[in-house]
Amino acid sequence: MFGDMMGMMNKLKEAQEKVEATKKRLDTVLVDEQSSDGLLKITITANREVKNISIDDKLLEDKEQLEDYLVLTMNKAIEKATNINEAEIGAAAKDGMPDIPGMDGLMK
Repeated sequence: MFGDMMGMMNKLKEAQEKVEATKKRLDTVLVDEQSSDGLLKITITANREVKNISIDDKLLEDKEQLEDYLVLTMNKAIEKATNINEAEIGAAAKDGMPDIPGMDGLMK
């Protein structure tokens, strides 16, 4: 009984370490997004940290348009990064989870 419990605890610790390593790796995964006309380009990490914003001079003439572009493009970049992040973290967590009956559906 204790052997099984210790084995599960070790598996959980390994899973936690895998998740932490994956989080660190996701700091190096870059997600690029741009406006439909290419006037605004944003680069963020898969952990949703903004790394670069490039704004074409044409957008500097219209503050409201620039704000709209920033919101739309940033939201698209964040959505992409979130999808990557959730898939990677979920896979890392699932790989390291011990085989506990009834827990199959929780880590999808």
